[in-house]
Amino acid sequence: MHVRSGSLNRLRCFFITAAVLVSCLVYPSRMQAQQAARGSVRGTVNDPLGAVVAGATVKLVDARGTVVGETRTDGSGAYVLVVPVSGLYRLQSYAKTFDPAGTTLRYFGGAGAALLDLTLSTPTLTQAVTVTAVGTPTPMAQVGVAVTVLNPADYREETGAADMLRQVPGVQITQTGQVGGSTSLFLRGGNSNATKVLIDSVPANDIGGGVELSDIDAVGVAQIEVLREPNSALYGSDALDGVVSLTTARGTTRLPLFTYSGDGGNFRTYRNQVSASGVLRSFDYYSAFARMDTRNNQQNAAFHNATYVGNFGWALNATNDLRFTVRHVADAVGLPNAIALYGIADAAGTTEHDSYYSAAWNNQTTVRWHNQIRYGGLRLNYLYTDYAPTGQYDANTDLYLGAPVTITGANGYSVSGQAIFQYGTSYGSTYPSQYSAPTKRDFVYAQTDYRLNTHVVGLGAFKYEDERGTTASTGLTPTSIERGNYSYTLQVAGDVRNRLYYTLGSGLEDNGLFGFAATPRASLAFYARRPSGTSVLGGTKLHFSFGKGIKEPSIYYQSASLYGTLAAQPNGSQLIAQYHVTPIGPEDSRTFDGGVDQELWNGRARVGVTYFHNEFTNGVEFVPQAALLQLGLSAANDPAVQYGAAVNSQAYRAQGAEVEAEYRLNHHWFARGGYTYLDAIVQRSFASGSENPGPNNPATVYNTSSNFSTIPIGVYAPLVGARPFRRAPQSGYFGINFTSAKVYGSLTGTLVGRRDDSDYLSDANFGYSMLLPNRNLLGAYQRLELSGGYQISHLLSAYVDVQNLLSEHYQEAFGYASLPLTFRSGLRVTFGGESWRVR
Repeated sequence: MHVRSGSLNRLRCFFITAAVLVSCLVYPSRMQAQQAARGSVRGTVNDPLGAVVAGATVKLVDARGTVVGETRTDGSGAYVLVVPVSGLYRLQSYAKTFDPAGTTLRYFGGAGAALLDLTLSTPTLTQAVTVTAVGTPTPMAQVGVAVTVLNPADYREETGAADMLRQVPGVQITQTGQVGGSTSLFLRGGNSNATKVLIDSVPANDIGGGVELSDIDAVGVAQIEVLREPNSALYGSDALDGVVSLTTARGTTRLPLFTYSGDGGNFRTYRNQVSASGVLRSFDYYSAFARMDTRNNQQNAAFHNATYVGNFGWALNATNDLRFTVRHVADAVGLPNAIALYGIADAAGTTEHDSYYSAAWNNQTTVRWHNQIRYGGLRLNYLYTDYAPTGQYDANTDLYLGAPVTITGANGYSVSGQAIFQYGTSYGSTYPSQYSAPTKRDFVYAQTDYRLNTHVVGLGAFKYEDERGTTASTGLTPTSIERGNYSYTLQVAGDVRNRLYYTLGSGLEDNGLFGFAATPRASLAFYARRPSGTSVLGGTKLHFSFGKGIKEPSIYYQSASLYGTLAAQPNGSQLIAQYHVTPIGPEDSRTFDGGVDQELWNGRARVGVTYFHNEFTNGVEFVPQAALLQLGLSAANDPAVQYGAAVNSQAYRAQGAEVEAEYRLNHHWFARGGYTYLDAIVQRSFASGSENPGPNNPATVYNTSSNFSTIPIGVYAPLVGARPFRRAPQSGYFGINFTSAKVYGSLTGTLVGRRDDSDYLSDANFGYSMLLPNRNLLGAYQRLELSGGYQISHLLSAYVDVQNLLSEHYQEAFGYASLPLTFRSGLRVTFGGESWRVR
């Protein structure tokens, strides 16, 4: 159905408006460029807190490494360097007590003044710059929110986005099975679909849903930012508990740089990757392709992923540039299902053909005024196929049962028997059966940010998004929707005397389904002690943030709304009032956190402690048909809800503390680690809440055939008062990295405690004899990884990666066995680039 008409007309109108804005901005910027000093680059050198650094040395270096200009900053930290001829240059800056700063190669034209500020740093990661936190490039030292920035050295030999994110506080990764199995991210206790994922500023989430992390290959990922708080003010719907932003690499070398890597490992694992990059006058380019194949170690679990990545930029002049990015994914995976629960591998699988692309124009209208217009698109094409019924067929019940198994949880409870695996034709099942969910999203985003003075910057943004999607299952009528969404952002950020930093803003979401919603946010950071590279006790930073998030429901949840079903019944109004059912609408979150970061040992070490408190409300809860019938809803017999219905009825709290530490021993050794304590509890639920208390509560059952017959079990979802599924109260990580001219290596670990879950099983009589208590059903595990490499020559290097070093048998989702020890080893060939010289 069409939720909002005229979306395409409004999109055309916005393009016209954008074109007018471009012409208005580009013209004056050209005039100013002609009036500015010709052939120069200027800017300001700052410390991590934004204070100017007087007397800092700034050098202009050409592509061959020759210094062609040198100066010192004045009392206001400003510098000006003459660009002798148009070409490729980089800047380098030095100052006492700071680590040096530098830029990659970029094109400086012979006319106009290029603007480029530099930030020096202390030995810890204060030089890292975040865009996700505040919408403009800002040193992490100046933000009051919890954000982590990862660079390629942190995930050098990883092959997928999920594994790259394991070294982040508050993050838990859950993979249902082995490589290619459905993989989810839980951030600070939020649901698996509560985090917005951006690929070069393009939202990767399905409409109202999550992101399949197993599809996102590591090829071309130059930086990852993880914002651990809701930020719907800047990023709109789906940023309910945080934002993960992946940025594609750019070309940085004057001579073309070509790389090829090929490796192999156990379980018939092969991976090949090739890339080409460079800078040609005012153009930069990066193009890469990778393919990975593995059989895993289970029947029908083969996986392959082929990914192409491109990033192309063009500097029109000193104040305007264009950039185009693209990522295309084609993969397929077999899904054997939870073999530990059924004893039989399913004959099912999925295929994906996904594309993410964007085109952005940036304009530095004046020294203080910056503008951006971006068009982006998303195409997700997901297809699930169950090729044939599997299991032991029972002609009397027309059911396919799993093999006889004994299942034991980490809580010590066990059951034995055969669970229903699949259904026969009398239940409406046909084989092969398919489920498809194609999604299309196009958006236009316009942002303007203006620096009122050296201490205050204001930001305004507008976004129009057109979403179209369909869900289709074999034998059912397809459901289609279209939503036209508008987002508006106003924000002010700044500092007081480079000691107190603040951000205050709000978003206004006008969603095509649920209408208007406001999403304010605020953050503060205060330095009780300024960072120092010469003091044992360095900078002391206090930080606090508050934010609200919002999330639109998925296509399926919208089409399966319980409110819509009840409203069509003769006694619908009475049932709606009795069970407090509302029209399907947005999910909400509210978060506040606060903590302290302390630098130690001349700025080489940092320790941070953060407390967070999240409230997730109006969560969309899926209530199965059996539960609806037990609640006395005759409407559940309606074919429209034969599988159940969706209602905004769930609420839960997730609070806890994060501890993170990092230490740079010297130029070769770096260590980091973290620990997260999570206290999460379900506060409200439709199926197991106050709407139907007592022994007939459909979400609460008892396995009366067991020795734990008095323990209530949540079949479909956690019970009120219990913990959300698959979120460990305790988790941690560590990493030790070594880097030298010829050798690099790392030892990393992920440590996860016991978690609640359900086995979701029904026995042959549709009974509960196969159910286990939810509490601590999933066991704890430790996942270690060892990787490294050796530079054989300037052209050739060798590398190795070993995962699950201890070959531990563990499950990230109950019933789905993870891989034992796996290894890959291979060679990497690199030629061209700056190191390519006649010898």
